[in-house]
Amino acid sequence: MNWEPWTGCYKILATCFATDFFLPEADEWRKEAWAIIKERMDIDFLILTKRIDRFTESLPPDWGEGYDNINIGCTVENQELADYRLPLFLSYPIKRRFIACSPLLEEIDISPYLTGVDHVTVSGETGREARECNYEWILSIREQCVKAGVTFWFKSTGTFFKRDGVVEKVNPFKQTSLAKELDINILDGKRLF
Repeated sequence: MNWEPWTGCYKILATCFATDFFLPEADEWRKEAWAIIKERMDIDFLILTKRIDRFTESLPPDWGEGYDNINIGCTVENQELADYRLPLFLSYPIKRRFIACSPLLEEIDISPYLTGVDHVTVSGETGREARECNYEWILSIREQCVKAGVTFWFKSTGTFFKRDGVVEKVNPFKQTSLAKELDINILDGKRLF
């Protein structure tokens, strides 16, 4: 982590969270982005993707085993995508990895893929057409993280959150605070990234 004692904070930059860093359309400008990332070792970059299958063709020539200041995250929404994306994700040279079960659309077992993963984040889907997210699925992933010794963060409930057999429509501005109120995060005194 890049800790600044004089400010009491980490420098973390979420990269392309409104799009995907590994989009084919980004191939040209990504070269410049890699150069900036390599130059700014004082910042931890978070790169989240659902296009992990484009990882190796999107790397800079000097990647080697990875840069120290990058956290690569792979999204999985259901078991089919977990079983496809996560073996690829784990096969690549990455120093710091996280899994984002987001939006979580069904109960999934990621336990076979947690070795070598630093962190797991879970979120429900947001929007008028959002599919429901069941709290039992979230608790299952949390238990998988407990067994593997991996940190876990329940980031957001999503719009339609099922708990105790009841589906609640959650205001977008309250989805993160409701997830936090449930107090199921496992951080063990660590920062998320």
